[in-house]
Amino acid sequence: MARPVLNSMLLGSTDPDRLKAWYRDAFQAGVDGYGNLDLGGFGLVIEHRDDVAAQAPEPGRFIVNFAVDDIEASAEHLRTLDVDWLVEPEDRGIGKFATLTDPDGNYVQLIQMKPEYYANR
Repeated sequence: MARPVLNSMLLGSTDPDRLKAWYRDAFQAGVDGYGNLDLGGFGLVIEHRDDVAAQAPEPGRFIVNFAVDDIEASAEHLRTLDVDWLVEPEDRGIGKFATLTDPDGNYVQLIQMKPEYYANR
């Protein structure tokens, strides 16, 4: 049996259209024939769920991570969407990180690793 490959995640929302539009606009996501978001080959499925709160009660339970080439440019684009920052872009030695919330209160993290991080893997 081949090892499984993580290829998508589902975000439940009480307002999936709003959340889907936000991720599409925030990260220039493509949309497949089923209405799911394509984020560089990783699928983000956003569906209406009756078993979730309108705002994430434990937003740190999972964090949606985005690898970016230019964290400052990504942050500048996200500022045009009036996001709430938990942590503005900052250098943490191995790279730059920033954390914000999506419209449902889920944590979203931007990560720009330093080139030497990849050279030492």
